[in-house]
Formats: sequence, structure tokens, C-alpha cells
Amino acid sequence: MHFSLSKSIEILGRTPDVLITMLYNLSNEWTCNNEGGESWNVYEIIGHLIHGEKTDWIPRMEVILSNTTDKSFVPFDRFAQLKKSEAPTLHELLDEFKSIRQHNTGLLKSKQLVEADLEKTGIHPEFGAVTLSQLVSTWVVHDLNHIAQIARVMAKQYEEAVGPWKAYLRILQS
Repeated sequence: MHFSLSKSIEILGRTPDVLITMLYNLSNEWTCNNEGGESWNVYEIIGHLIHGEKTDWIPRMEVILSNTTDKSFVPFDRFAQLKKSEAPTLHELLDEFKSIRQHNTGLLKSKQLVEADLEKTGIHPEFGAVTLSQLVSTWVVHDLNHIAQIARVMAKQYEEAVGPWKAYLRILQS
């Protein structure tokens, strides 16, 4: 599939509802456990998504579309959600994510981007020049990646309970 802004917005707009459907009213055993070690639990993944909404996707789009000569992105702190001192509930996090995502997809649509805009570049701190279409594509795949991560983290909670069927469950093969 080639990049399409409208197809990207289809996924970006649905992600909050997918997560709300998947996670609302689950017990803490499903959402507060991780895969072991330094891995993230569901709560931390949602915090990471919120942090990205606030400091990554739209701010970087604005840099790319700006008239400034310096198109350098501010480095993104992938672990910022782990440093927060307040502890909202998972419901509150999901509601916040939905609200800010609605705002951000509204901003994305309001730009009325044309092909020339999507080819404009910014400077990523690790990768160098990246286009706006690459940024938006990454935003979409980032969502899908974390939805899959959440499913895997939750599946790992029953890794022992499935017994011999683990051999047939790819999500538990790691």
C-alpha cells in the first residue's frame, strides 16, 4: 500500500476507540503486569501514547510545515511516561488519549495538506531528513505496534495457563 493521508487518518482516528474497547473495565492483573524485566505494562503504554500526542507527532509536523530555516526536531523522550509522579486511572488515561487524539487528527485534517506538503522535510535527531508523509506513516504504524504490544503483554499473563497450547500461540513465542 502506498501512503495515503486519508487512509492514515482512518487508523489514527480509530486507535482510541480500539483501546477503550479493549481495555475499559479490565482488572489490574490485565493492565498493570508486564512481560517481565524492564518491559512496559498496558498503563505505561497508554502513557507513552499520550506523551507522543503532546510532544511528538503534531509538533514535528509543525516544524516541517513552518517557514523557519531550522527544521530540527526536538528529541523525543520515549520513557517520559515512566517519570510522571501523578497516577491517573487507566480510564482517565484512555479518555485523555481519545481527547488529545481527536484534537490532533482535527489539526492534521485542518492543514489541507497537498502532495508538496507531504514531501517537505524535517531533521530527525537520529535519522536526518524525513518527510511529512514518513512522519505520518510512522504515527500510524506506531499505533498499530503498540496495539499489538498491548495484546502481547496481556497474552503473556496466561502464558502458563494455556499449557501445551502455547506451542500453537505465536503471540507467546518470544
